[in-house]
Amino acid sequence: MAGVQFGELPFLKHDYEVASCAYSPNGESLAVGLADGTISVYATSNWEGSWTTKGHSKNVVAIAYSPQGDLIVSGSDDSTVRLWDVATGVCHHVFTGHSESVHCVAYSPQGDSVASCSFDKTIRLWDVETGDCRHVLSGHTDRVNMVVYSLKGNTMASCSEDGTVRLWNATTGACRYTLSGHTQRVTGITFSPQGALVASASWDTTVRIWEVDSGKCRHVLTGSSRIECAIFSPKGNQLASGDWDGTLRLWDVETGTCIHTLSSRFVVLTVAYSPQGDQVASSGYGNIVQLWDTESGECRHTLTGHVERVNKILYPPKGGHLASASRDGTVRLWNMGAGTTSRVVSSDHTGGVLSILYSSKRHQTASCSEDRTIRLWDAETGTTLHTLTGHAGHVLNLKYSPHEDHIVSYSSDLTIRLWDVESRTCCHVFSGHNDWVNDVDFSPYGDQVASASLDTTIRLWSVETGACQHVLTGHQSTVNVVAYSPRGYQVASGSQDGVVRLWNVETGECQYTLTDHTDDIKSIVYSPSGHQIVSGSEDGTARLWDVETGTCSQVFHHGDRTYISKVVFSPQGHLMASGEWSGKVKLWDVGTGQCRHTLNGHVKRVETIAFSPRGNLIFSSSVDGEARLWDTETGVCRWT
Repeated sequence: MAGVQFGELPFLKHDYEVASCAYSPNGESLAVGLADGTISVYATSNWEGSWTTKGHSKNVVAIAYSPQGDLIVSGSDDSTVRLWDVATGVCHHVFTGHSESVHCVAYSPQGDSVASCSFDKTIRLWDVETGDCRHVLSGHTDRVNMVVYSLKGNTMASCSEDGTVRLWNATTGACRYTLSGHTQRVTGITFSPQGALVASASWDTTVRIWEVDSGKCRHVLTGSSRIECAIFSPKGNQLASGDWDGTLRLWDVETGTCIHTLSSRFVVLTVAYSPQGDQVASSGYGNIVQLWDTESGECRHTLTGHVERVNKILYPPKGGHLASASRDGTVRLWNMGAGTTSRVVSSDHTGGVLSILYSSKRHQTASCSEDRTIRLWDAETGTTLHTLTGHAGHVLNLKYSPHEDHIVSYSSDLTIRLWDVESRTCCHVFSGHNDWVNDVDFSPYGDQVASASLDTTIRLWSVETGACQHVLTGHQSTVNVVAYSPRGYQVASGSQDGVVRLWNVETGECQYTLTDHTDDIKSIVYSPSGHQIVSGSEDGTARLWDVETGTCSQVFHHGDRTYISKVVFSPQGHLMASGEWSGKVKLWDVGTGQCRHTLNGHVKRVETIAFSPRGNLIFSSSVDGEARLWDTETGVCRWT
């Protein structure tokens, strides 16, 4: 990375999703947390790696520097908090005590303590010197999403999915105020630079500004959809909030009025002000980063290059550039925009193509067929790279592992096979179902495979050993489909009994039973955020479900006597595509429930639909033996 000039689009490439990142207080280093539990630190002078280490066993969800910049604290889905030496990469302490995922970590301004919050509904305060837990702050009745210190360090704020914000005495751990008013989960909180105010963002479409000393609500700022994030400007006179409908709003903190309403077209998950406060950056599911002028509200730049959602954006303390961390495994350093690329594939199976998948990391497409083979394609030229053989019957479906180094397939020969993509060999043959397998899915970490069968059960398999870890029972008929949630804690299954069930992966217990469909469930998929599920049924509808409540929030009607064979979200989550037994593919707006395009071309059942990473293309395959590439903007078929 030495000699990089901004405007050249340099980036730091990783093999796993970049889940968190943070600049040191002096801006001389950048720490990155990855989905596989790895932490890497880079020197910003030349962007060379200082060190990389792996201590966490799961996703590093949160990372923060000490005020002095000599230590890093990290929080993980493995329920631990770790303290690292910035100079050497040595782990000083492992803080244990949380029983579920650690969602956020924060250093006190004095640097002597660390706060962590967890899905176990608690906040814990840790002594940096001894590693001891000073206090366990209890009171929230649901997952705690975020914890922050005030500028002086005497007060802490936390927010929860229980809809409340709590202010705590950072020394004693006592709760000073419970701030009530939000009617849905609170997703983010931030102190004003002066520490007199705290702002909270909620899914109830509002941001509330509270007085820290009195606990009173000063302003209620109303958006147009779920609000994921809010942040004060460096001077504290302005606040930016991001909505799920793609709206970025800039607010006057003194009056509570909206200064600018800015449209980004995609779900806004993260916002950041430049150190000078003259610019605000926004990003999220659109895979783009947009830079806005805070005075005029004009979009200065739209930065493209990421191929999956952006998890976080941040400016270094002195400004000069912007860093964005993405699910695509890259950290990009921005000053100006960049171009985009496209990919195509072709088909020459000798039987019907039953499934097709795109690999963004390998620039390959994998397809399986009635001809008993799996083919790997060059996504740019469309030529066949490899043909995998071993199944003795039709290969009904296949899935890439999250790291795209393995493929799992199942066949009418009653077997499930795990393939190594690099060596093109079969690693395991999973056996245990006593009837046909209908569907398989990888866990987000790639360490487990779930399978659904005609024998009415779901089985969870170890990728490493090939052993069966759980047998999930409860459906009254054939289980057609199975899918993991994005965080891997839950598995959803759909059955011929017309029921969708949500299962706890660790215990194997059924958490929810969703019963609004009146016929077979043929397809099921989680939204990219994991908060929603779409199910497609032979009752002619696709239904959008809220995972937290188990309620149906949207019904997509295909028509009477129209069987839905496949549903899938776009990577940005704002579109949903559904395929019919008749061969039609429909493209839906998730927010409005309106059908954007009906894609006509296939003449038989649609087996698979896959969006390209940017969401601008759709691959579809059918038992008519054809694979088709569609443009999502125009609905035009580019090739067959």
